[in-house]
Amino acid sequence: MPSTNPAQHADAAADLERVWAALLAAARLTREGPPGKETATYALDRSGSLRRVAADEPGALLRWRPAEGWLPAEKLPAAAHELLGLYLPLCRAHAGHSVTLGHLGQSLDGYIATSAGDSCYVTGPENITHLHRVRALCDAVIVGTETVAADNPRLTTRLVPGSSPLRVILDPKRRLTPDHGVFTDGQAPTLLIRAATGDTREPTRLGKAQVAEIKAPGGQLALDDLLTLLHERGCYAVFIEGGGTTVSGFLQAQLLDRLQIAVAPLLIGAGRPGVQLSASPRLRDCLRPEHRIYRMGGDILYDFDLRADRKQANGRDNPHPGLSRIV
Repeated sequence: MPSTNPAQHADAAADLERVWAALLAAARLTREGPPGKETATYALDRSGSLRRVAADEPGALLRWRPAEGWLPAEKLPAAAHELLGLYLPLCRAHAGHSVTLGHLGQSLDGYIATSAGDSCYVTGPENITHLHRVRALCDAVIVGTETVAADNPRLTTRLVPGSSPLRVILDPKRRLTPDHGVFTDGQAPTLLIRAATGDTREPTRLGKAQVAEIKAPGGQLALDDLLTLLHERGCYAVFIEGGGTTVSGFLQAQLLDRLQIAVAPLLIGAGRPGVQLSASPRLRDCLRPEHRIYRMGGDILYDFDLRADRKQANGRDNPHPGLSRIV
């Protein structure tokens, strides 16, 4: 049975705050360039920065291995180890190694919203906090037209410490108006992406948002060009937050490194579907990515490593066949 000792709860909360601060520091350090070509161990100093320490230092939190990136230090409490394990892949992003993560929250029967578009909230408060943490560790967060029109999201990090990322809104058909909050609140830099028309008279701003255009062959935005544009702006950790069509587009184009799907204990019956891919007639040809499983309150989060799956598909052995982590 979990302890009800208030002092122990306070200590556990302080430990997790320290771990979160270390994650933010690791992301900042890596964006400046990989920490080095040698394996090293790090602790958090009083200023919120990482400092190198001996591998057996009691306050050690992180290990850097050039071939693998950031890893949890040894002998950490289970809660700290799992928090680091979930978020450290985002802290490895830099100019030579970008990371693109997609996330969807859905019901047990695979819907992200009702038929009327009601999606607040499919998943519980723990998963909402998770979204804010991912935003804080990323340089840019992307959502599509329908998400802005239906939910009017703020896409900030107001629930957790950390800076809000660049907000990127996809609106290829110019449907959105400047009265949505992301274009008026000034809480984070915002970039509106439209399909290129070649018309030099197109406005360069919508409200407070900068407007950029990219190619849209067949009416679909060239998502690889979008990622190139963001990388050129120094956004190496990119979060595709929604909705289902947008995340599915990146997945179908094989542009995601990781995919997270949070499944809520909820049955909707009919509505807007989550992941939508081209159908395969054979199960053996379907995606079955390497994954870990995390519990978030009443929700279950599947964290898929899509790049690991592609390495296996190319004939490389899986070093941990059948392995998954259930927390």
